[in-house]
Order: sequence, then C-alpha cells, then structure tokens
Amino acid sequence: MKNKVKKTKRKVTRRIKRRGLFLTVLLLIAVLLGGRFYRYINAANIDLSNTETSYIYIPNNIGFSELKILLEEAGVVKDMVSFEWVAQKKEYVDRIKGGRYQLRDGMSNNQLVNLLRSGRQEPINVTFNNIRKIEQLASVVSKKLMLDSATLVNVLNSKVYVSELGFDERTLPSLFLPNTYHFYWNTDSKGFVKRMKREYDKFWSAQKIEKAKSKGLTPIEVSVLASIVDEETQKVDEKPMVAGLYLNRLKRGMRLQADPTLKYALGDFTVKRILNEDKEIESPYNTYKYAGLPPGPIRIPSVTGINAVLNARTHKYIYMCAKEDFSGYHNFARTLAQHNANASRYRRELNRRGIRR
Repeated sequence: MKNKVKKTKRKVTRRIKRRGLFLTVLLLIAVLLGGRFYRYINAANIDLSNTETSYIYIPNNIGFSELKILLEEAGVVKDMVSFEWVAQKKEYVDRIKGGRYQLRDGMSNNQLVNLLRSGRQEPINVTFNNIRKIEQLASVVSKKLMLDSATLVNVLNSKVYVSELGFDERTLPSLFLPNTYHFYWNTDSKGFVKRMKREYDKFWSAQKIEKAKSKGLTPIEVSVLASIVDEETQKVDEKPMVAGLYLNRLKRGMRLQADPTLKYALGDFTVKRILNEDKEIESPYNTYKYAGLPPGPIRIPSVTGINAVLNARTHKYIYMCAKEDFSGYHNFARTLAQHNANASRYRRELNRRGIRR
C-alpha cells in the first residue's frame, strides 16, 4: 500500500514538473515573442546618418509596395520587415497619404506609421517674383511642388476654367501676386490656382478696390498698369512717380507710348533701343498706336508695382525718358520741348555707347 502511494506521488510530481516545464517554455516563448513584437513596434528603426535630408516625399495615390521601394531607395528604414508588420497591424497599407513628411533620427515604426497615417506633412516655401510668362511661373512652381509644369500650363490655358476664376487668357497674369507662400508639397495644379485665387481675393480688400476706383481703374486694370510700371523702372522709389505719369496720360486721353508694351508685342524684352519702325507693329499692346491700357498685363505685376499705382505720386508730368547716365532712373517733363531735350541727350549717349538695338 505504501509503495503504491509512493508511486502515485512520484507520478504526480513528474506531471507537475512536466506541466511546469511546459508553462515555463510557453512563458519563455511569450516573452521572446513579446520582446520581438515590442522591438517591432517601439525600437528605433529610422536612421538618417547616411542621408542628406530628413524629409520623405510620398506622391499622391501611391501603393504600399511603391512606398516600400521609395523608403528602401531613401535608405532611412533599417528593418523593412518590421515596418511592414507594424504598417499592416495599424491598417496603414490602405491609408497612404501623399505629402512631404519630416523624419526624426531614431523614430520607431509606431511613430513613423502614426506620422504617415496622420497626413501631418511639413509645408514648403514657394517663392516667385520677377516672372514674365505663365510658362515661367509653372516652371518655378513645379520645382518646389509635386505638380507637373505642363499640367499647370494646360490648366491655365483652359478658357472655361480661367473664365470661372474671373479672368481671360490676357488678364490671367493679374491673378498671381509675387510673394512667398506655404504649400503642401503634394498640392496639385488646380489646388495651386485655387490658393492663388484666395490670396488674390484677400489682397484686393474693399479699401484697395475703392482706391482703384478713385483712379478710374478696376483691380485688373491696376495690375495691367503696374506691369508696365514694373518694366519701365526697377527703382522702387520711382515707381509711384512713373505710375502718376501714366495716370496723367490716361486722364488726358493720351496714348501711353510705353516702350515696354512694344517689347512685349515684339516678344523680346532684351531690346535696349526702340526704333521708329517698332512703333508701327500691329498689336493691341502697341500703346504708340492704340490709346488706353493694353488688354492685359505684359508680365506678372509685382505687389510693389500694384501699390505704386494705388498710391501714385500726384504731379503734372506727362513725358519721361531714361536718364543719360544709365542709372536706371528717368527724366520727367511737362512739355514736349522739355521731353525732346531729355530724349536727345539719351539718344546721344546710346550712340556714344554704340547701342543700336
């Protein structure tokens, strides 16, 4: 009987040991797996030591496999397997949002996925100024944003779309106000144009519109005149003076006779000397031949130029000619005789310097 009891006890002890060992193994496996998953989720997996930028650019409508290739090429993710595991568990693979995201060295997969899934991208500065043509604007913008320059040009060449904005193909340059703007990198062409329209509407406050009206101009006409002023002088302190002169001519019904409009009609702003034959060119932009303002801006006008028109200097000058010292400033005159004397001095200097065109 005693032997039987001893055997039973030994069996129970062995069972307990086996169960204990089994549970220990299970616990060890759980700890190992738990540690592995913990590392997958929370261990540092972003290494920026071998890259020159901390930003990752994700195009719109990209698939997860394409995103992995993008990350691999960037060389910022140390363990792609763990990143993919976390991305799947957090259901990011089907929620990819395009944009420009700033990475931090040592980010975990969890932090990276949370960032990319949230869409919290870093804005980018887009600056444009001294722009003459829409194609030039599209080129500048496309170098900063994801949008394609050709696509932007096509959008801006759409008469229907441009008309909905309140412009036509000739007045469209008025829409764009040179400045520095914050954009998200994945802004598309129409998104860019819509933003520019909001900025335009914001700029043209009731006060500015009233100022324009007091000068007999609409906001678009102010931009047209501002574009001529910008081409006429690079001197900020002279712009209001030039604007005042052209307003004087408009009030008198005189032709503007602005050389920059002829250069625009000729398609060549490098011309340094306007010839009499140039004044005969057939173009609605030929202000030697046609009175009033041309049908649209001859460039994208600067904010300085627009403000110069809105705050034009009050004076009685109706003639101007570049100074013979080539300083970039102008001589102003009230009478034709004074103007002819100024023009004669300038022509002599052109001849002396051998400038024929």
